[in-house]
Amino acid sequence: MPVSEKLTTTVSTKGQVILPSAIRKRKEWGAGTRLEVQQTPEGVLLKLAPAFAATQPKDVFGSLPSRGAPKTLEEMDTGVLADARRRHTRDRET
Repeated sequence: MPVSEKLTTTVSTKGQVILPSAIRKRKEWGAGTRLEVQQTPEGVLLKLAPAFAATQPKDVFGSLPSRGAPKTLEEMDTGVLADARRRHTRDRET
C-alpha cells in the first residue's frame, strides 16, 4: 500500500474505529495492541503505547531492599562475568 493512499473507516456508536488491515499488517499491530492517541494540528496520531512509563534513575534508586554491605565495582564486575559464563555454557549445551 503506498504511503499516500487514502483509506477511510467509520466510528461506531461505541466510539470504536476499525483500522484497515493493510495498515495493521504494515505496522504489525495485532489484536490487543495498545496505542497512544494524540491530538495534533494535522489531526489524530496513533502511536504504539510504551510498555512502561518513562523513569529516571533518581525515581527508582533505592526502591529495592538491600541486605549487607554495598558491593564494590570489582565485585559487581566479577558477578556479571560469572553470570555471562554460566549463560554461555548453558546455551552451548542445548
